[in-house]
Amino acid sequence: MKASKIAYKPVGLALGAVSGMAASLAFRQAWKVIGHEDDAPDATDENRTWQEVLFAAALQGAIFAVVRAAVDRAGAATTRRLTGTWPG
Repeated sequence: MKASKIAYKPVGLALGAVSGMAASLAFRQAWKVIGHEDDAPDATDENRTWQEVLFAAALQGAIFAVVRAAVDRAGAATTRRLTGTWPG
């Protein structure tokens, strides 16, 4: 394993935590706009339809994936700018 990969591990972990928080906020805001309510449906909420529950889960997954990829890519690009090597 390259030294740059090892040195990037703590940075990657911190960025993962930040991306999770950012994605959670983005999903809550998106659901307020799309669902017209504050809380997204839980899978065990008996007052919600299958369609609502599955749509909310798909939207949440998509938002989390996009935010995570963007944050990871920005972290790697910043590492390259600072050190001259790509961490991956």
